[in-house]
Amino acid sequence: MGAPYRYEGRAWRSGLKHVAGVDEAGRGPLAGPVVAAAVILHPERRIKGLEDSKLLTPGQREIFFEEILEHAAGVETGIVDPETIDRVNILEATRLAMHEALTKLTPRPDLVLIDAVRLSGATWRQRALVRGDRRSASIAAASIVAKVTRDWLMVEADILFPQYGFIRHKGYPTPEHLAALRQYGPCPIHRRTFHGVWMQGELFSRS
Repeated sequence: MGAPYRYEGRAWRSGLKHVAGVDEAGRGPLAGPVVAAAVILHPERRIKGLEDSKLLTPGQREIFFEEILEHAAGVETGIVDPETIDRVNILEATRLAMHEALTKLTPRPDLVLIDAVRLSGATWRQRALVRGDRRSASIAAASIVAKVTRDWLMVEADILFPQYGFIRHKGYPTPEHLAALRQYGPCPIHRRTFHGVWMQGELFSRS
């Protein structure tokens, strides 16, 4: 069935033409960046079946990604690297990525719908929606763009650091990933302040 256009429809009917959905991918992994996306869907080019990226297969996400790029009124991403994540913490890094995506977004949004996060000091009218990726088509679209973009970045990381298996787990703390950390220690894209990284890193240093 997909996420509804309920919030977008209300905004459009009230005269707010450009409604941006914002979501992120990569808060939980032990390695790689956090990626946020901002998407403005077009009222007259609705994409049917948009869904929270976590409920879609990789193939479905790729198909929707191409549809979003073709039919949306605006799409942008923000990327924050592991060093910044370690310096400011993952929540603040997520906000930075969202702010970056929105700052680059054209046209400028009249309303921003965000999945569960509020951006302090933002100049956009905003509304945070808990589980927004299942309640708003715009946020669902943003979740897909963020997830596909981040997955591509982790596929590239796998070429540089093939011993960790990033192409399979995208940096999440799977048994394979934790075993690789114990064997090889962390690499430059690991988040050193995350428990799974420093814990396995300590085991590596003792071996």
